[in-house]
Amino acid sequence: MSANRLQHLKNHILAGKTTAAMAGPGSPLTTHVLNTAMGVPGSHMALSLYQQDSSTAAWNLITTGTTNDDGRCPGLITRERFTSGVYKMHFETGQYWESLGQTSFYPYVEIVFTIDSTSEKFHVPLLLSRFSYSTYRGS
Repeated sequence: MSANRLQHLKNHILAGKTTAAMAGPGSPLTTHVLNTAMGVPGSHMALSLYQQDSSTAAWNLITTGTTNDDGRCPGLITRERFTSGVYKMHFETGQYWESLGQTSFYPYVEIVFTIDSTSEKFHVPLLLSRFSYSTYRGS
């Protein structure tokens, strides 16, 4: 493995520890975008976080952000704002791939999930290539 690749991996691991420390107890919801096609973080991707109104089913925007160099977007929501309900993360994947000079089958990705226990920490990563994506519930 090249020294450059080893340094990149070291920076990636250390950045994750720094980001976790920065997020602290005030960020119960985190995300991490990984470009699995290239083996790098999905950096500088625009995203939005919404919560569904339980009475009208309308989506209410909570915040917008952009992933950092490590593909993370710390501080999505405060513990005080984090309530039980249905949430949606909207990722601008088409714009991301376009910025890399490539096309994508998916112009955007939306991950919808339910939060029942606000005392837990939730990590919702997006693993992405131009023609596929996956996610899971982490902690």
